[in-house]
Amino acid sequence: MLRKLLQRAKISKLGLATPRPRAGRHGIAIAAIMRNEARFVAEWARFHHAVGVRHFIVYDDASTDGTPDILRRTLPDGALTILPWAQRLSDIRLGREIHNQVLAYAHAAGNFGPDFRWMAFIDVDEFLVPRRGDSLTEALAPLEDIPNVSLPWHMFGFSGHDQPPPGGVLENYVMRARDPMSDAPGIRAFKMLVDPCRLTALRIHSMETDGNDATWNDAGQKASLSTRDRADFYSTASVQLNHYYTRSRADLEAKIARGPNLVAKRDEYRRKVMRTVNSIESDLVEDTAARDLARRLGLS
Repeated sequence: MLRKLLQRAKISKLGLATPRPRAGRHGIAIAAIMRNEARFVAEWARFHHAVGVRHFIVYDDASTDGTPDILRRTLPDGALTILPWAQRLSDIRLGREIHNQVLAYAHAAGNFGPDFRWMAFIDVDEFLVPRRGDSLTEALAPLEDIPNVSLPWHMFGFSGHDQPPPGGVLENYVMRARDPMSDAPGIRAFKMLVDPCRLTALRIHSMETDGNDATWNDAGQKASLSTRDRADFYSTASVQLNHYYTRSRADLEAKIARGPNLVAKRDEYRRKVMRTVNSIESDLVEDTAARDLARRLGLS
C-alpha cells in the first residue's frame, strides 16, 4: 500500500549544495524551461532584456517550432545559453517521477548561479515588471541584503479575445484577477527571485535559502514560506510578476492540449486549468503597468 502511494507522488523538491560565488558576480539571470513557444518567446525575451536581465538560461523541452532559433535571433551574443532538456526521469525503485522543471532549475542554479546576484525561475507566460524605475536592477537595489523575494502572481485572463489578436501579449492583455491574494482556486501563488549562491532547496513555487524557509516581499518585509499568503504580505513596491495565464480562448485550448510538464497529471489538467480560469474571469480589474512600460521602452 505504501509503495503504491509513493508511486503516485512526484519528486518535486530538491536539495542543493550551495554554489560558491565567482569573483565579480552581478546582475540578473532567468532560468526557463520551454517547449514550442515560437509565437510568444521573442516578446518575452526582448522585454526582459530591455529591463535589465543579463543572461537567459533556456532548457528546451524538444521544441519543434523553431523556438531556440528565435531566441538566438532575438538576444545578443553572450546573453543566451540553450540546453536540450527533453528527458523524463524517475526513481527506478519506486517509479516516482522527478519533476523535470525542478531538475532544470536546480541545474541552472548549480551551474550558472555563481555568476549572478539574482536568479529568477519563470515561464514564457510570466513577466517580471519593475515598478521602481524602468529596470530590474534599479527595482531590486534596495533588496540587495536579502537572499530571496517572493513575488505573487497577477493572473491575467482573456481580455475579451477569443482568437489571438494582432500584436503582443503586453499590448493586448490588460485585465487580471482583482485580488492576487484571493483564496479562489488557482489565484494565489508565488514565484521567487533568489540569490543562487544562498539557495539550499527548491520547488517550482517555493525556494529555501540559507537552510531555512524565511522569505521577503519586494518591500523587504519578512515572513516564512508558510505564512507569506497573508494579505498584509502583498506588495508591488519594486517588482510585479504578471502571469498571462490564458491569453486568448484559442490559446488556452492549445495550452490544455499540450498538457502539463508531469505525465502523471494529464488527466486532471483540464479541470484544474478551467477552475483557475473561472476564478480569474469572475472578478477583473484593468492593469496596464506592463503595457505602459513596454511603450516607454519602445517595445510596442
